[in-house]
Amino acid sequence: MKRLSVLIMILMLGMACTTEAKERKISGKVISAEDASALPGVNVVIKGTTNGTITDVNGAYEIIVPDQGGVLIFSFVGLITEEVTIGEKTIINVAMSADVAQLSEIVVTGYSRKNKRVAKEAKPMYAPTYEYEKSEVAQNQLIISDFDQEEFNTEEYDAIHENSFLEATKNPLSTFSIDVDAASYSNVRRFLNNGQMPPKDAVRIEEMVNYFNYDYEQPTGDIPFSVNTEISTAPWNDKHKLVHIGLQGKNIPTDNLPPSNLVFLIDVSGSMSSTNKLPLLKAGYKLLVGQLRPQDNVAIVVYAGAAGLVLPSTSGKNKNAILNALNKLQSGGSTAGGAGIKLAYKVAKENFKPEGNNRVILATDGDFNIGESSNAGMERLIEQKREEGVFLTVLGFGMGNYKDSKMETIADKGNGNYAYIDNILEAKKVLVNEFGGTLFTIAKDVKLQIEFNPAKVQSYRLIGYENRALRNEDFNNDKKDAGELGSGHTVTAMYEIIPVGVKSKFNPIDELKYQKTEIDPKSINSNELMTVKLRYKQPNGSKSKLIEHPLLDEQIDLDNTSNNFRWAAAVAEWGMLLRDSEFKGDANFDQVLQLAKNAKGKDKQGYRIELINLVESCQIMAKK
Repeated sequence: MKRLSVLIMILMLGMACTTEAKERKISGKVISAEDASALPGVNVVIKGTTNGTITDVNGAYEIIVPDQGGVLIFSFVGLITEEVTIGEKTIINVAMSADVAQLSEIVVTGYSRKNKRVAKEAKPMYAPTYEYEKSEVAQNQLIISDFDQEEFNTEEYDAIHENSFLEATKNPLSTFSIDVDAASYSNVRRFLNNGQMPPKDAVRIEEMVNYFNYDYEQPTGDIPFSVNTEISTAPWNDKHKLVHIGLQGKNIPTDNLPPSNLVFLIDVSGSMSSTNKLPLLKAGYKLLVGQLRPQDNVAIVVYAGAAGLVLPSTSGKNKNAILNALNKLQSGGSTAGGAGIKLAYKVAKENFKPEGNNRVILATDGDFNIGESSNAGMERLIEQKREEGVFLTVLGFGMGNYKDSKMETIADKGNGNYAYIDNILEAKKVLVNEFGGTLFTIAKDVKLQIEFNPAKVQSYRLIGYENRALRNEDFNNDKKDAGELGSGHTVTAMYEIIPVGVKSKFNPIDELKYQKTEIDPKSINSNELMTVKLRYKQPNGSKSKLIEHPLLDEQIDLDNTSNNFRWAAAVAEWGMLLRDSEFKGDANFDQVLQLAKNAKGKDKQGYRIELINLVESCQIMAKK
């Protein structure tokens, strides 16, 4: 009997252990509440434990949970964290919404606090597995604690000296490079969302205008872009004309794009530890990984006190390997930007695809302080590498120590583009919605030269593009670098014109005393206001092609212009108000809002309604 009791007790204990150890599998998919797209890289954790996983490139996940259930926590930088009670469920699908407030910071000017500084050992970056190049500073150097150091606002912007009016008889030509960068708009948005007006030099009007896509005609034939023009009255000065020039890049379906050889160059220095820096950066790159095809390859190079290769060139088919490498990145150390860029170009060259898209994608706050750190040094390095066929995309993150001037410089010199990522939705816009335009160049060294008819144009002013101006001689010089146009990209430029016979305080100079400028009688009889000339090269070409587009003086009423015209005019007018431009004329927030609201159009992604909300917020702040 005693033996039987012991046997029963043993069986009962075994059953209890079995019950305690019983587990089950939960699976599901995580999507964006905005547009139902899959969200890769979302953290899925059982609450109160370290048991977790991440979603794959399709937003799918599987996790083993205790049979009695619990709570699953779904988290992703820039999205609202979701908690779901497991209960009896075996499939749990989640839709996550944006949480822009999570990424907000307070800009501190001068000292934020004066606590005693405590030095501690830097957290190591993800240890390189395959290759390692030491910099001048050891990786285990001491840094100041992120929490105890005195904080400064050390953001840097190049001064902008606005284009002034030029007399057409003495300056008949205007020459500049296109600009598809949009960093200024998202950076301005960041300031306004934090309750601050942006610095004037952070407002580059052409980048604000070009943040938005326009409904231009698709090109036909062999030319990679179409030319679209329109003339009406300048909204801020009814005596002046406004000329709108729009380029539309050929939209190439992603499946038909050439294979990519990409190198993710990631700043993992101590300055990147903030939520809206490395964590947001990793989340953005995970979205890009979801767009990769099997024929695409990605390598990952990181830099802090040293530069290292953490993932060799890997097929886009093996997305989990790329995601796992991203997940392991940590911040710490100084900023060996020069060493990182050199290593990234070396890796790109070793895996070069002759007929493909070879590109380094640099993600940083721009705060280079070790090695090749000066703008001039970076320019020379980037210029040298672009000639080898490797282009550059620059993604900016963070605030407080943000180096806009340096980021823009290296992007311009690297045959690439520049975007500022202030939240996860912007990362999605740049790396998912505009994937082709961001990464695939269809025309390079695109230049515009406008010749004005002095019989009709007294003087003119190019709105924005101050740092893209070229000498007139540069237009026909194929050795002169200019901007690149990506698949599906649009580029918009505007000229404000003072017609002949109009008296204006902006008339540039008095009549000459000793000489007269003769106007060709053919110009007087011509109905042409100006001629738009463009030069461009094929992505792998060295000789440019010329396009000429005469523009007839056929002005239409502002109310009858296209949404393209009125939207671009509204953004430009807002930019002039933000800059307190001497050329703003009668510009005002009410007029900007009226123009923008009437020209919003379909706005499928909601970018235009966001601008309208920003202008309304800006109007309130301006009245204080």
